[in-house]
Amino acid sequence: MPVVPATPQQLDRAAALLRKGAVVAFPTETVYGLGAAALDARAVARIFEIKARPAFDPLIVHVADEAMLEAIVESVPARAHALIERFWPGPLTIVMRKRAAVPDLVTAGLPTVAIRMPAHPVARDLIARARMPLAAPSANPFGYLSPTRAEHVERLLGERVDLVIDGGSTQHGIESTIVVLEPEPALLRPGVIAAEAIEEIVGPLAREHADASGLLAPGRLPQHYAPATPIRLIEDPTRVPPAERVNAALLAFREPAGGYRETRVLSASGDLREAAAHLFGYLHELDRSGVARIDAQRVPMEGIGIAIMDRLERAGNS
Repeated sequence: MPVVPATPQQLDRAAALLRKGAVVAFPTETVYGLGAAALDARAVARIFEIKARPAFDPLIVHVADEAMLEAIVESVPARAHALIERFWPGPLTIVMRKRAAVPDLVTAGLPTVAIRMPAHPVARDLIARARMPLAAPSANPFGYLSPTRAEHVERLLGERVDLVIDGGSTQHGIESTIVVLEPEPALLRPGVIAAEAIEEIVGPLAREHADASGLLAPGRLPQHYAPATPIRLIEDPTRVPPAERVNAALLAFREPAGGYRETRVLSASGDLREAAAHLFGYLHELDRSGVARIDAQRVPMEGIGIAIMDRLERAGNS
């Protein structure tokens, strides 16, 4: 699997590969995506094969402009237009009714499709050069930690991917917020954009908890985003018995605690956005450190902290 820089020449190469049915990993402002032509069912099937992803889990389709959006949805509701005007391009995914051209494999057989317009310039440029929307879940084995650097993709997926575009570390380090607007607005997955910011535009959001038999959006399985090393959620690492720290790692929110074999601090200043940006990268590092367990300290349940805790709870749910 070649890892190449995000130069115009390499983006043209990647776009040509995508038009031929290849699978290309690329950076977005959230995490690295594993992209294939969204309207090519055979190409999309390769995503599922590479990730070992269950077919009942729908994918997010990424578009470069509103013309691409209108080509894959029946219509854009007024409330969706309002959110697009405020948050696109950016880390907000909106679920809308799909056109027949969108393969059922993309949507897990649902009549709706999850769509976003990424803000990362490399992602936007690649989609524009490919001249088609891209289905792109996170570029990792299904259920494992999302990748925030090209090296994560290279290590996790090896030669199974045709090309990896290296755009450096991602900005946010956590996935997009997902909402559905019809029949009533609902939050399907917390993410970078806080629910409160969305509610300022569309009104109150119901909090959906679909089970695996009726998933409306990606990343909603009870166990997801999990490292290979067992993870335990804790409140205060200083209260963990010293004997339990010896062969364990600590993912602390603001301050380290002694006695752990490895420690990473998400944000010494308590900045939740900084914590989100570090989350998956630090978990990748701790997962490779050889410890028997990772103790992850809970963060405040406010703003993007809600999304961080969503990912940590899924990682620790077994």
